[in-house]
Amino acid sequence: MNSLVVVTHPTMESSVINKRWVEELQKYPEKYTVHELHKVYPDGNIDVEKEQRLIEAHGNLILQFPVFWFNCPPLLKKWLDDVFAYGWAYGSNGGDHLKHRKAALAVSAGIKKEDYSEQGKYRYTLKELLSPFETTFLYCKADYRSFFAFYGTENEQPASEIEQSAQDYLNFIDNL
Repeated sequence: MNSLVVVTHPTMESSVINKRWVEELQKYPEKYTVHELHKVYPDGNIDVEKEQRLIEAHGNLILQFPVFWFNCPPLLKKWLDDVFAYGWAYGSNGGDHLKHRKAALAVSAGIKKEDYSEQGKYRYTLKELLSPFETTFLYCKADYRSFFAFYGTENEQPASEIEQSAQDYLNFIDNL
């Protein structure tokens, strides 16, 4: 069953990392379904039932996004709030559609990895900053598998590192 990759990037056309990751994923439609929220919902009005059916039709669920203000872009937060509804993602009366589903994150972070540490500029690791996502998946009884990250996107990266990250990303998803 294909992995569903929900991509949320408000300026994908100017992205380097997320755009490259999407290009690589799209080479293998038999393995990955790329679902770009900003393309599907430019007005921000999410079709909840359609999104829930899309998740149900796939195996793994990966949320891909750039870290914005130490969180996700607003459209992804809205998507989570709307789609992970009581009675579907958690709670009684069928609230188990994420149960045992492998889930993970793929994020690009503008700052360097060493800045995401207790001794670093921001005093928290990326794992700590992403813990609300882990907690959300755990609350919904999904099988959270951590995250894949590319650091330092605010600085120009060598093409070889970008290409390697695309290959590593696919390997990450394939080994969830």
